[in-house]
Amino acid sequence: MIRMIEIGAIALTVLFTPSALADAAINPQTCTYRGKKLYGKVQIVENFPDFKVEVVTSFPDLKIKPVTSFPDDCGEWQFVEHFPDFKIKFVDSFPDIKIQFVESFPGVD
Repeated sequence: MIRMIEIGAIALTVLFTPSALADAAINPQTCTYRGKKLYGKVQIVENFPDFKVEVVTSFPDLKIKPVTSFPDDCGEWQFVEHFPDFKIKFVDSFPDIKIQFVESFPGVD
């Protein structure tokens, strides 16, 4: 029983280290989340997304500006059907990232 408690304590320590918690947030310097950039070509999928996103009208994690070409800056997304940089799934609850669509000033606040 003591051994199981020790193993549980070690597991919690590893799960809640600062590096593990930092990985769960958007990095504003590199505009990445879990090591994937948050700009570029995006495909909307139902299965096996890289990120689950929820569209909100206030307090987003990331402001998105849809573009038709050259999605080179943070928060600029070009929606494509083939060869995406990453894939998303729109959800109503438990998102990885909350986004807001904007016409100017995309990115992380």
